[in-house]
Amino acid sequence: MVTQNGIKLAVHLISSYFGDNVAKVCECLLRRGTLPLAQIIQYTELEKETVRCSLLVLIQHNCVQAFSIIQEGGFGKASRVITQYMVLFDNIIHHMRFPKFLAMVKYLGKECEDIIEGLLQHGRLSLKQISDRHKDTSNQSAGNCTAQDAVKENFNKLVNARYVERCPAHEPNVAPPDEEETSVKKKVSKADKMAEESKTLEERALSEAAPMESQRFLVETYNEIDVDEENSKEHPTSVPVGEKRKRGDLESDAIDGAEKTKKEVLWRPNFEEFMRRLRHKACIENVRTRLDDGAGIVLSAMLEATRSKETKVKTENSIPLSMDAIYEEVIKSIDGRTMTLELVRVSLVQLGCHPLDETYSIDLKSIIELAQNEEVESIVLKRYGREAYRMFRLLSKAGHLLETDKISDTTFVDKKDTAKTLYMLWKDDYLHMEKVSTFGGKQSNFLLWKVNKSSLWEHVLDEMYHAALNLRLRTAYEQEKEKEVLMIPKDKLVGELAKRRKRLQKVRIVLESSLMKLDDAIMLFHNF
Repeated sequence: MVTQNGIKLAVHLISSYFGDNVAKVCECLLRRGTLPLAQIIQYTELEKETVRCSLLVLIQHNCVQAFSIIQEGGFGKASRVITQYMVLFDNIIHHMRFPKFLAMVKYLGKECEDIIEGLLQHGRLSLKQISDRHKDTSNQSAGNCTAQDAVKENFNKLVNARYVERCPAHEPNVAPPDEEETSVKKKVSKADKMAEESKTLEERALSEAAPMESQRFLVETYNEIDVDEENSKEHPTSVPVGEKRKRGDLESDAIDGAEKTKKEVLWRPNFEEFMRRLRHKACIENVRTRLDDGAGIVLSAMLEATRSKETKVKTENSIPLSMDAIYEEVIKSIDGRTMTLELVRVSLVQLGCHPLDETYSIDLKSIIELAQNEEVESIVLKRYGREAYRMFRLLSKAGHLLETDKISDTTFVDKKDTAKTLYMLWKDDYLHMEKVSTFGGKQSNFLLWKVNKSSLWEHVLDEMYHAALNLRLRTAYEQEKEKEVLMIPKDKLVGELAKRRKRLQKVRIVLESSLMKLDDAIMLFHNF
């Protein structure tokens, strides 16, 4: 769900990283949806070249996906291919999470962290570009084979851990599904066919652009640098002045160019894997807080054992495992070695996990829902007080309409105060209200209340986007206010200037840590 404040936050992120023109193009796509180049130029009122360069920047940084569709011509006119541009809202918001992504790969070593940092900074790179960047940052000579081998080894680590993936196709062709062709060429179930037909144009474009799973994490064994050098030596492109190039030479060059293009593979950070691990981390922390450390250890072990088999970020249940497989994974960790088989069984019961065909699976969706409820309840408690918290919690658990008097009697709050508090929550869109009239001896009016979670979750998420934007704007304001102090070398700051620098550091730490915590809540409602 993309809310109004979500759009404002995304535009601010793009503006702060890439400038106002790129942000204007991005905002146009966010507000108007998928568009061709001509309409983007029309709506933004920017020059064609400016829009084109802005789109290339957004594509480079994985914020826009281009795709082509065939547009039927009118009477007597031929069909033509139109390139459409689709904005990827989630990938824009991921820019706030780059520090979290970097922290997640630290266990693989500094070199892996540097590679991920380069990919996050530049969007997408080839292996040769990654190697060249390593040379520039480490001041190593171009012919240092040991350094190149180390880069490839660390790159392979990241690919094997699925932190890095091949980039999607630059501009896939999305054709309307042909039912007859599908029924002849592919034997698909009725459910799969209906799911395919229900996909939007954007979903089909992303599906067409995504590399095959067998190719997505495939690293070629060739050396891109050596291939380019050898091709340039074996097939020189220059010819003596005045001599025409032979047809065979032209064809040979065309083949060589095609091979180079084919071998030039671009890589990007795999946001799906980062988000999957963050989702697992959120589930483990929630279980550890709500239940105990043992339940957290068991859940962590089960998720770790099945990590490579998961293909989606949002999965309702963990992959089923046998008790032997669970216990084997539990005792791999230092904390898990103190647990007996009986303690593992107790933790599984705590997690609401009951054996099915001698295997165990955890309901991850219910853990996320509990965490969402707790997050909203904590907001109500801080903003409206304990009485409002009790009323909201009652309605949230009930899941249906309750009358004002019933709420008052259950929460032990005075009826006048109950009505006042419920009205305040309704006015701020935290409750749904219905008015019911009865006709008997005399007309009576009743107010019924409930928590509509689908609309409330969207409202809470929009408030979180608004708060995140305010935190980023405040951080930028504080830095701009102390711009002069930041330009002075730290060792030359004395007296009042040193105090101002110290104050700015404290403010930044508070604002940035608050933003990171707020982002955890945003992911809980939007990504998990």
